[in-house]
Amino acid sequence: MTVEQFADRHIGPGPDDERRMLEAVGYGSIDELMDAAIPEVIRWHGALDLPAPATEREAITELRALASRNTVAVSMIGLGYHGTHTPAVIRRNVLENPAWYTAYTPYQPEISQGRLEALLNFQTMVTDLTGLATANASMLDEATAAAEAMTLARRASKSRSAVYVVDADALPQTVAVLCGRAEPLGIEVRVVDLDTQELPAEFFGLHLQYPGASGLVRDHGPLVVAAHAVGALVTVAADLLALTLLRAPGRIGVDIAAGTTQRFGVPMGFGGPHAGYLAVRAGLERMLPGRLVGVSRDAAGEPAYRLALQTREQHIRREKATSNICTAQVLLAVMAGMYAVYHGPDGLRRIADRTRSMALRLAAGLRAGGVEVVDGVFFDTVTAVVPGGAQRVVAAARERGVNLRLVDADRVGVSCDETTTGEHLAVVWEAFGVDPVVGDVAQAVPAGLARDTDFLTHPVFRSHHSETAMLRYLRRLADFDYALDRGMIPLGSCTMKLNATTEMEPVTWPEFAHLHPFAPAEQTAGYRELIGQLEGWLAEVTGYDAVSVQPNAGSQGELAGLLAIRAYHRDRGEGHRNVCLIPSSAHGTNAASAVMAGMRVVVVGCDADGNVDLVDLDAKIDKHRDALAAIMVTYPSTHGVYETGIASLCAKVHDAGGQVYVDGANLNALVGFAKPGRFGADVSHLNLHKTFCIPHGGGGPGVGPVAVREHLAAYLPGDPSGARVQGAPAISAARYGSAGILPIPWAYLRMMGAAGLARATGVAVLAANYVAVRLREHFPVLYAGNKGLVAHECILDLRPVTKATGVSVDDVAKRLIDYGFHAPTMSFPVAGTLMVEPTESEDLAELDRFCDAMIAIRAEIDKVASGEWPAQDNPLGNAPHTAAMVSGDGWPHPYPRSVGAYPAGVDRVGKYWPPVRRVDGAYGDRNLMCSCPAPEAFQD
Repeated sequence: MTVEQFADRHIGPGPDDERRMLEAVGYGSIDELMDAAIPEVIRWHGALDLPAPATEREAITELRALASRNTVAVSMIGLGYHGTHTPAVIRRNVLENPAWYTAYTPYQPEISQGRLEALLNFQTMVTDLTGLATANASMLDEATAAAEAMTLARRASKSRSAVYVVDADALPQTVAVLCGRAEPLGIEVRVVDLDTQELPAEFFGLHLQYPGASGLVRDHGPLVVAAHAVGALVTVAADLLALTLLRAPGRIGVDIAAGTTQRFGVPMGFGGPHAGYLAVRAGLERMLPGRLVGVSRDAAGEPAYRLALQTREQHIRREKATSNICTAQVLLAVMAGMYAVYHGPDGLRRIADRTRSMALRLAAGLRAGGVEVVDGVFFDTVTAVVPGGAQRVVAAARERGVNLRLVDADRVGVSCDETTTGEHLAVVWEAFGVDPVVGDVAQAVPAGLARDTDFLTHPVFRSHHSETAMLRYLRRLADFDYALDRGMIPLGSCTMKLNATTEMEPVTWPEFAHLHPFAPAEQTAGYRELIGQLEGWLAEVTGYDAVSVQPNAGSQGELAGLLAIRAYHRDRGEGHRNVCLIPSSAHGTNAASAVMAGMRVVVVGCDADGNVDLVDLDAKIDKHRDALAAIMVTYPSTHGVYETGIASLCAKVHDAGGQVYVDGANLNALVGFAKPGRFGADVSHLNLHKTFCIPHGGGGPGVGPVAVREHLAAYLPGDPSGARVQGAPAISAARYGSAGILPIPWAYLRMMGAAGLARATGVAVLAANYVAVRLREHFPVLYAGNKGLVAHECILDLRPVTKATGVSVDDVAKRLIDYGFHAPTMSFPVAGTLMVEPTESEDLAELDRFCDAMIAIRAEIDKVASGEWPAQDNPLGNAPHTAAMVSGDGWPHPYPRSVGAYPAGVDRVGKYWPPVRRVDGAYGDRNLMCSCPAPEAFQD
């Protein structure tokens, strides 16, 4: 009896479907198709050296064995990572719910109202607690949020100084990331003990920790005044739970707040993923990096949400972009925001009060036993002084199942959190050699530091505290949205494919979810073995020699790769090499990342077929030969084509002394058939949320590992806890980045095996060519490669249609909602087009449903062209149609209600209804509102 392979579950089309698709495309087999599509000069004909594929049950058994090698100790290390209780209703109905984790970034707001509302809750939570005007929809982690705050301060400050002052009591991993991010930009980070040293005469920004890494809570008011006096901006990295009891940073004039929302119900996960936050005072909101959710209105004048202002600014500003961040941590931000909704302000205060009372009891017990505790106000962290005995105390606690922080030879840090119990305190006292203390210790926060403003006053934070209410609220929001659990999301460049349940299952196991990133190595052996295996498999798949999983997004992987190239040139005495060539077709983050790595961007043109213009490349290389550092190219190209000149391009750049960076965004079209590390590339980043099935989660989490050839291995990201490798800077706050979701790609690779991975690639390319063949006579396919074939995505050119009829790419995208689809990628990489990527996960029935919908839409466009439907009043221009619209008493349109509501082929029983009509984004940008609005805000 043949054992069923996981690949047969992951890949949508079965053997009969494949045959029909191959017939339509004109090939006898997938291998024949791939031989025709991929240039022979890069085609790899070997078999990947991976373990034989495991069944789902076998993979889970192996993961259980790896998990068993981790020790889940009680973590009292702190430093920005804390134990927390994820409410079961949130764990089951958000983190483990495909309606939330398979959703895409809300670029189509009409079908994203649920997650947009959830993100607005998150933004409101952050602004309320920090006392600042505007917060974005999350950052990647606290350290990178602090780095973005630093560069924001540089842009906004009136000071001409290049000095950025960082309080010595800041989190050490944050200091590491700040230093690594600052150096290529010419910023000088000065770490200053602000208790004993004066501020310098000139500086453009100041970073403060609140409470500090030591646990102490300081009055930062005088420092804010002093910084503002010299034109500097002040960032406070604030603990949001502490802010329920402590004075809000905005109350003392702070300009920026940054931090993490991890302790709001998000497991530590050995370092991530967690939703960082960034908030700014009024006047800085239009400089805010990342994504920002705002309130607008739809075509009926009803309130509606959408992404605001600088969304994907990299595509517009490219090398002038102020940040390379084009993603967020949406799934984790939703969890954190819902934690605040579920507990409400009173519940959060109770959690904070209990956490602080545990710390007060701990300190009282230590003092009663003769142990010195550092004086001062604290929230959750106690620093104890044991001259020469710190290591002994930490070891004694570890033997008893509790991890403490070794500050130095004389001091131990102990942090309490929501999960701390009296039993934990007793273990700590025992480790210090003191007798337990019974009873609570009450001590009010001093008046000058105590919170003096209310927070979370909006009804959403006061309405959903029962299990029933919370469950129904989460279900209501999920019903507003369109995710992969409803149907196909054919987004070019973004690879929205199946995130299998078996892959997702281990994420919430305690052995993976509840480990602190700074836990002792002997407690994390299973995790580190899993990561080592995963890095090795990724190296094999890509043809590189070394991989680091530290970057927690593709943009961060880009930066890490470019910094490795920069360090390599500098170590060889060629630090003057600073020119980065980037094709005009490239993803906008490429140019932004190059600037952040201290490089100068020079654009290389593309020819009429969308390929890199090798003649222009020669000219640019000749002009910049002595300064050439690198070229960044995406392969297959951003246009979805296997360019034939890639090997020649690599050789030309290498001959000039440069390095080749291949953006791994389109790796889904290469795995098993070509290896970037073997056809000429020196470094790539890999989007694990694309090719390797980490769920998109509505716009995050992601992992963007950086893969390099041997000569660059020494320059992979360093350990943010302090150890650095030949000057390689840390990219993220934790050594292994978003380790908590690495079991997902591990399981995918383990269950697919070499043959399954290659078959997935072949079917993805087959599906894209099948769509291109079916739609070519209705919408021109803009680019193609060998023998008229595309790679794993194709571009449909709507510009002729728009020119002839006025029907825009937006109209087609919104009409697809009526047909029950998420639109393909709009106007990227070419304005006025749709980029379609069907992936290998969609079966033939779904592919045909999409093609049929597009053909039907073309027929509707023809009715506009013929004058049967007016250009200003037709089903495309009025799309999407809501239930309220088509069931209203009046119907003034020249087409039947049924045409608007139920286009051809739509299942009337299972139809998805968008909750709002077309959203007016311009109105929202003119009237910026980025926190939960009161109901009366929409009254005319």
